[in-house]
Amino acid sequence: MKLTELFLAELEREAAGTRRTLERVPEGHNDWKPHEKSMPLGYLAALVARMPAWAAMMVQQDELDMAPKGSSKYKPHELNTNRELLQTFDESVIEAREALQSTTDEHLMTPWRFLVAGKVVSEQPRHIMLRDAVFNHLAHHRGQLTVYLRLNSALVPAIYGPSADEGRFDQ
Repeated sequence: MKLTELFLAELEREAAGTRRTLERVPEGHNDWKPHEKSMPLGYLAALVARMPAWAAMMVQQDELDMAPKGSSKYKPHELNTNRELLQTFDESVIEAREALQSTTDEHLMTPWRFLVAGKVVSEQPRHIMLRDAVFNHLAHHRGQLTVYLRLNSALVPAIYGPSADEGRFDQ
């Protein structure tokens, strides 16, 4: 199996559970945090919605500098409704799908760099960065989001297996 086929299949599998999670984000709670050191719910949900598009960035660009010298700090556009979250997510998945369909396994073997203020934080072949910084990272933040859902009395979707709210075997 080609790497591109593997990543496209993974994108489709992960997109389903991620979309179900984003559908349940309670509106009007964007500033809510479970702890003072935690990111706000709205920021986390928007991050999860945009993460699939990182695959396109890793295919189409050779690097990303999160804090280029001399520029202002990045502040993402806030998404206030489930409709905005889902639209952003759907667009991100389309962007990722198109980028993965248009690339080659050979290109995925070439290096990709993550920088902060011009300093290399990580440099790995694109296929490793896709696995680590997109798919594994997405699963991590989606997991955080499910905890936020539980703490806000929202239903938690079944993702890799049953949740206490959905798909239980004893029902």
